Order: sequence, then C-alpha cells, then structure tokens
Amino acid sequence: MFENKDVFPGFVVWINQTIREPLKAEFKRLRNVKEQNLVKSLKAEKETTHDNHRYEEKLEKQLQAWRTNPSWIDQPPKVQVKTQNGSFCHLNIEVNVGLPPESVYNIFTHPDNKRYFKNIKECISRKVLMEEGPMQTVEVKQAAAWKFLWWSGTFPVHLIVQENRKNLTSKYKQEKTMFMKVFEGCWRVEPLFIDEHLCDRMKPKTREEYDTCSNGRGRIGSKVTMDQMFQPSAILTPPPLSWYIRGITIKTTESMIEDLLAEAARIRGGGGGGGGGGGQDDDKGENGVVLEKSKDEYIKVRWRSRRRSNGMRYTNRRMM
Repeated sequence: MFENKDVFPGFVVWINQTIREPLKAEFKRLRNVKEQNLVKSLKAEKETTHDNHRYEEKLEKQLQAWRTNPSWIDQPPKVQVKTQNGSFCHLNIEVNVGLPPESVYNIFTHPDNKRYFKNIKECISRKVLMEEGPMQTVEVKQAAAWKFLWWSGTFPVHLIVQENRKNLTSKYKQEKTMFMKVFEGCWRVEPLFIDEHLCDRMKPKTREEYDTCSNGRGRIGSKVTMDQMFQPSAILTPPPLSWYIRGITIKTTESMIEDLLAEAARIRGGGGGGGGGGGQDDDKGENGVVLEKSKDEYIKVRWRSRRRSNGMRYTNRRMM
C-alpha cells in the first residue's frame, strides 16, 4: 500500500523536531527554573534566619542596657483632638517610652496583646491574610471594654491591620462596624537616643553612629506617634450619644498608652531609683529628658495630676 518506505522515517524526524525536542527543552527550562527558585528560597530563608538572629541579639543588648540603667521618668503624652462638622474626629498622640522601638512594636503587635492592654477583654481571632518579608496583613477580631459613668460593657472590634516590622509602622481600618461610620488610623515607633551626652559633641544620626560614639552603652528609647480618625454613625448614634462614644473612644486610646507605659516600667525592672551602669552624669540626656526610674502607679498619678492642673483632659480644637 505504501510504496515509499522513506516517508515514515522522515515523518519520525519531523515529529522529533517539531514536538518532542521543544517539549524536552521546555521541561529542562522548567526544571532549571524550579531549581533556581528552590535555591533562592533556601537563600532567603537563611538570610531571614540570620537577620532574625541579629535582630534578637540587638534587642537583647538594648534591653540589658535598660536593665542595667533603668532610670527614666515617663512624661504625660501630648494629646490633641480636632473635630470637624461636629462628629468627625482626628486624634493625635505622641509619647516617649523608655524601651527600645522593637520592644514597643512587639507589645503592640503581640497576637495576645490583651495581656498588656486592660481594655482588650478578649482576642476572638487573628488571621494572617498576607505575609511577605517584614510586612504582613492581619485580620483581627477583639472584644474591647468601655465604661461611662455607671454603665459599662464590651463592643466588637473587627480590624484589618497592615504591619511593617522593618519600618516599625502599622495601619489599621475597621472592617465591620456598628457604631462607627469611620474608624481607621496608623502608628509608628521611632528611635530616641537617650544617652547622647555620652557622645560628647557628636550628634548621632543613625543607630550605628550612636552605638559607636557611646561605646555601646547608649540606651535607645521610643517615640510613639498615633493618628486615629473616627466618626460615630449619625443614624445609630445621634447626639448626644455620639458625643459619649467619642469620649469613650478617646479615653480607651489614652488608657492603652497608660498600659504601655506601665508595661515598659515592668520590663525595665519595676521602677525605683538608682540602677547600675550610670553615675550622676548619666541621669540626664542631651534631649532634655530627666532619667529616673518610675513606678506604675506614679505614671498614672503624675498624668492625672497634670490634667487637673491644666483644667481639661485633652485639647479640643475645631478645624475651620
């Protein structure tokens, strides 16, 4: 039937050239890509492990410096509340904390941070939605406590939080809300060079410069800045109920700062005067902060006393 027997060998060669060889080349390319990705993954994992190890070493070194010389006085935070259209609020808080920035960041982002903040009554759930290097997006559901006059209770908090461990920043936005039309904000933690006087006339700009000029003895504190925007729902919370909710929200945020300062004092060593590693010259830094130990209750008494002397709990400015 097939007189030309050379047709089949030619057909086989054509099949090899047009189908099999390209497939073999593609399989080889995919195998190489897979091997390269595996190498990159192992390298990235090794670098991450190394970075985490260095991170823990640096943090422990700073914590030890604070334990050696825990002298520090917590100053009341700067609180500003600006209102617009009678209901939209912008709350800004700045406070210095006597702990390294990484330690403060760990307190804020701890999965079970109700152990630090009394107004968080229950951590219902925490789900990591995305994680890429030092950044991650987390869905958090909590039950927060509130108290007004003789009433008290809890309300649900459902947040989507974007955390960046490298920059020590976080952004959050309420996913589902009952009483709030708007509830979102951000916070950041920046280093504060406490013992700049150890650097003589040098003004360090980086941690490396600070560590060098202070011979590794300089403590690093934290400057925490919080910006929070919120607006009670006009339908569910008409005035004066919306005013009460605004006051509860502000008080809850201030209470978290109180708890943060108290936890920082506990980590430093529980308060009290003295402490090794510093003489009389170590009791005051170039940034004008008087350094001395403080007790948890002293933090609250000093803060509230200052509020009473000013005649108000916070500054309320109306935006034009």
